[in-house]
Amino acid sequence: MADSGTFNWRLSAHPITLCTFLAFRLASILTYLFGLWFSSNFVLIFIIVILLLAGDFYYTKNIAGRRLVGLRWWNESAPAPPTTSTSASSTSAAASSTSSIWVFESAAPDAPAPAPTDLRFFWSALYAAPALWVLLAVVAIVRFEFIWLSLVAIAVVLCVTNGLAFSRADRFGNASSFAGSALNSGAGGLARGVVGRMMFGGGR
Repeated sequence: MADSGTFNWRLSAHPITLCTFLAFRLASILTYLFGLWFSSNFVLIFIIVILLLAGDFYYTKNIAGRRLVGLRWWNESAPAPPTTSTSASSTSAAASSTSSIWVFESAAPDAPAPAPTDLRFFWSALYAAPALWVLLAVVAIVRFEFIWLSLVAIAVVLCVTNGLAFSRADRFGNASSFAGSALNSGAGGLARGVVGRMMFGGGR
């Protein structure tokens, strides 16, 4: 029997949610890396990767984060504070303006604790994906594949946004404790191997 907190999806409290979360994370990267093996249409590959990234962003933000680690975040608009100006036009403009507020939510203290396996998978994938996309951006620059750089930039922005938001919502430091060991072990070695082959091998 596997130890608690190991990379074994069977120990997950929400295996379907976990597998869907990991599928979205892997699908966009694998489609980017190997899509041209099955189709020479760059536009088609671009659109598929964008749709997968959008699905991953939505699923991670609204479903996986809440079910796997008990965290949520969202952005909402709030009325801007009134100004001290006596001008009628200024007062009207201030009243109609809004400010953007980031809201972070964590599970209640008396809520059931997330499964260690879910924590480990979630935080590892949350940080490994943007790190790999950054490495792929470097590869695109080195190989002068600037047409792919815009796609990688979108992936980096979406993944980093989720990573930063969930890290901010995490009040108890689970991110560092559960993801650090994974990024220094098998996942990190796999990412370095893939990037190395793309830079010095035949690649795409």
